[in-house]
Amino acid sequence: MMLLGLRLSLRGGRETAARLALIVAGVAVGVTVLLATLALFNAFLTANDRPCWECTRGAAPNGWALDATADGALWNLREDYYAGRKIKRLDAAALGDRAPVIPGLSRMPDPGQYYLSPALGRLLDSAPPEQLAGRFPGTRAGLLGQAALSGPDDLAIVVGHAPQQVAAMIGTRQVDAVATGPAIDENTDVYQVAFGIAAIGLIVPLLVLVGTATRLAAARRETRFAAIRLVGATSRQINTLAAVDAAVGALLGALAGAGLFQLVRPLVAGVRITGSRFFPETIVPSLWQYVAVLAGVPLVAAVAALWSLRRVRISPLGVARKAVKPPPRAWRVIPLLAGLGLFAGPAFQNGKPQAAPVYAGIVLVMAGLLLAGPWLTMLAARLAARLTRGAATLLATQRLADDPKAAFRSVSGLVLAVFIGTTIAALVPAVLAGQQAVAGGRLNDVLGATLYRPGVPGLAPGPGADLVARLRAYPGAEVLPIYARTDLAEDRRMPPARSVVECSQLARFPVLGSCPAGARGVAGNFARIVGADNPLTIDKLLPLSGPASQSVSPAGLDLEAVMVRTGDPATLERLRTLLAGHTEEPPMTFAEVAQVRADLYTRAESVALVIVALTLIVGGCSLVVAVGGGLVERRRPFTLLRLAGTPTRTLAAVVLLESALPLLLAAVLAAGAGFGVAEPLIDQLAMKHASLAMPGPVYFATVGGGLAVSLLVILTALPLLGRMTAPDNARFE
Repeated sequence: MMLLGLRLSLRGGRETAARLALIVAGVAVGVTVLLATLALFNAFLTANDRPCWECTRGAAPNGWALDATADGALWNLREDYYAGRKIKRLDAAALGDRAPVIPGLSRMPDPGQYYLSPALGRLLDSAPPEQLAGRFPGTRAGLLGQAALSGPDDLAIVVGHAPQQVAAMIGTRQVDAVATGPAIDENTDVYQVAFGIAAIGLIVPLLVLVGTATRLAAARRETRFAAIRLVGATSRQINTLAAVDAAVGALLGALAGAGLFQLVRPLVAGVRITGSRFFPETIVPSLWQYVAVLAGVPLVAAVAALWSLRRVRISPLGVARKAVKPPPRAWRVIPLLAGLGLFAGPAFQNGKPQAAPVYAGIVLVMAGLLLAGPWLTMLAARLAARLTRGAATLLATQRLADDPKAAFRSVSGLVLAVFIGTTIAALVPAVLAGQQAVAGGRLNDVLGATLYRPGVPGLAPGPGADLVARLRAYPGAEVLPIYARTDLAEDRRMPPARSVVECSQLARFPVLGSCPAGARGVAGNFARIVGADNPLTIDKLLPLSGPASQSVSPAGLDLEAVMVRTGDPATLERLRTLLAGHTEEPPMTFAEVAQVRADLYTRAESVALVIVALTLIVGGCSLVVAVGGGLVERRRPFTLLRLAGTPTRTLAAVVLLESALPLLLAAVLAAGAGFGVAEPLIDQLAMKHASLAMPGPVYFATVGGGLAVSLLVILTALPLLGRMTAPDNARFE
């Protein structure tokens, strides 16, 4: 029976060959997309798990005095910027013969030398020397190896100095060993959630594609297998024939997809899902992933084929009887409503999304879309039949109403892509708007800096007062000094307010809070917002003080941080340059902090939208396979209609309506579900100044373009209808 199944699949005539070609092509594209997604995720994990030498933390040299017997090295790691791009800069000096060496180098640079990444080397060669090369003293000694970098676009440099030079820099640490563990970064969770959501959105359409492909010309195969049963074949033998028939096409498609992936892999290496490229050699699926895809796809195809033959297994005459299928019931919307209900509350705890309920809610919504789609398609077809007239409309709506499951199955992959894309594209703009509007936008142009002196946080009262005076000397500069509180033991009734500001200066920044009547200074966690890297956190903390806050005198306290407002961009850069000599991190305005976070979320959005685009490709393939297969399957009735005098344009309109109506209905349903998930997320995040926003142009270009291409796919299949139903070819077995 297996040999007979192979013969029927590979040598069953032109119709069988055309069906096999469609199956192979559809599955090959789906497998290529799946392998590309797995390869990108593997590259992301490789980059994320590399030894993080940048995470090395040493100790401040005692008193900043160099001991002649000291060993190790002095390190000063900080960030530099050029044209909006971040540069990792390490100034290092060896203290002995056992100085630690970062990965990617065989030895650290000598004083007057530096090693740099290839991308930074190209940038130095192209940029004017006074703008970039002048920042790095010494001569180029070589390039950093791949082990020191997260990707080919990484900008990094290691500059060698004498110990006295590094010791004089703010933020210098004495290092004995280089960190070897991976970086601990909260941004990793953002990317992993984006990959997880997008992967769910990709796997299901791929399964739909495989199932659609293997069900091509299902009615014709059912008739053939029923005839074989009538001549004595058992149900088990029919199952063997069907499984072999489906698995052969799926296996050939999977192998073709694996080969196609090797051809497109250089293009995949150019994808910048996290803002920069990955090393090409890391963009590869693992061996077990190859095995799982090559084995799993034929298995899914065989199961789908067996499921499609359940009527033949009941009786060999079951196909001929053509019993009317029961219509879908309203219960199909329950999973969709349950998934949306999870996002209304249980998916969150203390305003934070919980991974398991969020994933469960997404799966329920996606399953609900697939289940509710046929029922809604049936309702839409019946409504269209009542409101419109015409032969094409009546024929199309009658078939949609009779078998809405088959009609919706062809567009189900596109439904999930639209849902995922809409959810993310509606959520990210709202989050970004909420960050930019922190404190109503009244802090956007405020520069914040946390101060340090060699080995000790903050500045002593004398140098602190001198720095504040220099800042106030700039025209138009409004300065809020933030002092470190020293009397934390006095009030144990609530978490201590760790900093103090002068009430006369706080009045210039009323959004931060207010003072008790007659107070000279007030306590609050003012320094906390200066170092915050998430504006949404800042918005939840404000106001930091009020009439009931504790009154504290700022006299004699160390200067912990400053906030400076100016409306002149040139003055802002001068203030930044002045403060840079007293900080470990570059001073940034609150708008710039928001922009850094916005870049993170935008890159996470790009991760999802790239995979949504890939999902649209898979969904488009499902539509191609479904339309082509539907034409092959209905060749006889369409030819008979032409012989009866039905114009070809009427038959073309029937095919277009049968495909376009479920497609447009599915897009509206999925977009509504996407907004239904995004709105509770925005509410639960408790962003004071964020509300549901319309998706951006990338969303409309991705999703709208995908739907437009799908409609074009339907139109390109229509010329085939005229050739297949030509009266001269009206011969059937």
